[in-house]
Amino acid sequence: MRTHRIAAIPADGIGPEVIGAGIEVLSALAARDGSFNFEFEHFDWGSERYRATGRLMPEDGAEQLRQFDAIFFGAVGAPDVADHVTLWGLRLAICQPLDQYANVRPTRILPGISSPLRAATADNLDWIIVRENSEGEYAGNGGRAHPGLPLEVATETAVFTRAGVARIMRFAFELARSRPRKLLTVVTKSNAQRHGMVLWDEVAREVAAEYPEVAWDKMLVDAMTVRMTLDPGSLDTIVATNLHADILSDLAAALAGSIGIAPTANLNPERQFPSMFEPIHGSAFDITGKGVANPVGTFWTACMMLDHLGESEASARLMRAVERVTADPRYHTPDLGGQARTAEVTAAVIDALAREDVVAAAG
Repeated sequence: MRTHRIAAIPADGIGPEVIGAGIEVLSALAARDGSFNFEFEHFDWGSERYRATGRLMPEDGAEQLRQFDAIFFGAVGAPDVADHVTLWGLRLAICQPLDQYANVRPTRILPGISSPLRAATADNLDWIIVRENSEGEYAGNGGRAHPGLPLEVATETAVFTRAGVARIMRFAFELARSRPRKLLTVVTKSNAQRHGMVLWDEVAREVAAEYPEVAWDKMLVDAMTVRMTLDPGSLDTIVATNLHADILSDLAAALAGSIGIAPTANLNPERQFPSMFEPIHGSAFDITGKGVANPVGTFWTACMMLDHLGESEASARLMRAVERVTADPRYHTPDLGGQARTAEVTAAVIDALAREDVVAAAG
């Protein structure tokens, strides 16, 4: 039997609720399959630990994670801790040392869920956004001088390297080539950012020459928001910088019906280090502890983790179960306009996994 060792980091807010639901579903899936199982190790890293120790995770935290096959992450952030402290103290403190440079965010309209866009359907809104995840605007370069004085200066330097841009472009072109439409849109802002983003454009053009079978175009990020809302069917695979893709992927999730259903994979494509999988909804302290967090984003994230671990059949099985559940309005949580609770959705997905066996046996 194949054993997958998973580091579970529920962290903050609704993170423990949805990661708990995800582990429950993954355990049921593994029991149903019988050919693999999971060993979950839980880490108490997050804002509560920060309040007690001054650190969100141990200094050697990233090193501790290297022994695992994957990382299952909830959400980080708390109202009483500055956002840049939590982000740089945990999530980015994992992504950067483990070189998880490709952030992948699928977006599509799941059965039973409506888009706020009148023209959007499951047929014309089916995207994958590739986010450069290691440099760009979130490289961490910059600083502050003369704090508190009228002449205080704060700088934030975006860093673009030829190597960093080339590897994310190749990843995006490879992904686009693997999809039926073989279509890639490169998002830029080189009309205003005339150094780093001009390099981004140049490298995109060079890499594109290696993939003649992929049709590609270039779009300024501000115009991209218009295209996403007015012409969703013109898009398929999208690649953008760390900041631009961060913003566009939240818009994409909202256009697909709710940020509560959106998954993410932070990949080290070369598999030198473990990759990290997380829903993108954030810690959502406004609903923490109420039992109404939407676990669908975590279940979809689990499907991505399963694919990465080589369990593609189990991934497809779980996704089918999720889609059967979203198709039933009884299992829509409040973010989708319903009244279902996290535990009800979780139980329904587990039941759908079991019912697939019954249907298969009857067939």
